[in-house]
Order: sequence, then C-alpha cells, then structure tokens
Amino acid sequence: MKLKLAIDPDIVALMAAEVAAGERAVTAAMREAGTGLKSAWRTQITGAGLGTRLANSIRSASFPKSGESLNAAALVWSNAPVIIGAHDTGPLIRSKNGFWLAIPTPAAGKSTRGGRITPGEWERRTGLRLRFIYRRRGPSLLVAEGRLNTKGRAVASRSKTGRGVVTAPIFLLVPQVKLPKRLDLARDAERAADGVPGLVVANWVEGRA
Repeated sequence: MKLKLAIDPDIVALMAAEVAAGERAVTAAMREAGTGLKSAWRTQITGAGLGTRLANSIRSASFPKSGESLNAAALVWSNAPVIIGAHDTGPLIRSKNGFWLAIPTPAAGKSTRGGRITPGEWERRTGLRLRFIYRRRGPSLLVAEGRLNTKGRAVASRSKTGRGVVTAPIFLLVPQVKLPKRLDLARDAERAADGVPGLVVANWVEGRA
C-alpha cells in the first residue's frame, strides 16, 4: 500500500506570497509614516509663525530606495537643524565672549548677508558711530545720532543745522536671552511611530484585496 500526501494549494508558494505581501505592506506603511511626519512638522512650523522657508527645510526619505522589504524604514530631518532645534527646545542663549548680546531694533534695519545685523556691520553700512548707554534697569543700549528715514531706520543726517537729528536706540544689549519653545516635534514623531502598526495592517489587507 502506498500513501501519497499532496497539499493543494502549494504551502511554499503561499508562504512566499505572504512574505511578499508583508514586504509591500511594511514598505508602504513606512513611506506613509515618513511623508505624514514631514507634513505634520511643516504644518507645526508654519503654524508657529516661523515661515514656509523654514518649514520646507523638513525633508523625508524612505528605505530601501527601490523594491520592498520587511525592514523598511523612513527618515525625516531638517536642513536647518540648529534653527529647528532651538525653537524645539527653547534654549538659554548667552554671548560667546561673556559680554552682551546685541539685539537690533527696527531702527537698525536688516543685514545685507541675511540674519541679524551686527553692530560692526551697522557702523560700516551707515558710517555712524554707536554709543553705549548703560541702564541699571532694563537692557543697556547702543545708540546713534542721526535721522529716521521713512522706513523708520536710522541713517546719517545731511542737515548742517542739526534739524531732524535724533538719538535713536539701534541695539538692545542683554546678557542672555531665553528663546521661547515654539515647537514640539517629539509629539508628532511619537504619533507617527504609534500609527505604524495600523498602517502596516491596513496596507496588508489592501494588498490581499
């Protein structure tokens, strides 16, 4: 007597198909999670009033670059990590040399190189000299004698009589600044991580259908 055992359908083929479905599901889930976290971070940054330029510094990538894998992963990062990190942690900022931090007032204008203008750049640009005024209460000042133009910026006066000349505060001097915490990136990252299992299941079921 001969016995013959046959499994129909082929269990090996079934397992291979299930592994392939899992690879597709995990890869799709990680891609969705990374894209979703990137969008959440960008929305949070613009919602905090930090502008679309900083928001667009958030990037994402999924791995592997091609094909599917059960070990698929997603990476979300910023091309401006120092700025993003500062708004995410709210650090205490001190002067590097232990003296003052110069905070420009509207009368100082903007730097031609981007970012905040420095006292040295302001003097070179305007040809005016800054004068230090110490105050026991409140921030000390760097002021200059000149006139305010139509944009409210201090410029050199061409008046020979001194008409229109004012003493304008150009910089506020403070020993340190506490940057307010305006972002909570960890919150969105935790939500994205918590949602991955559900995304895997949803994509697995969808793949079967």
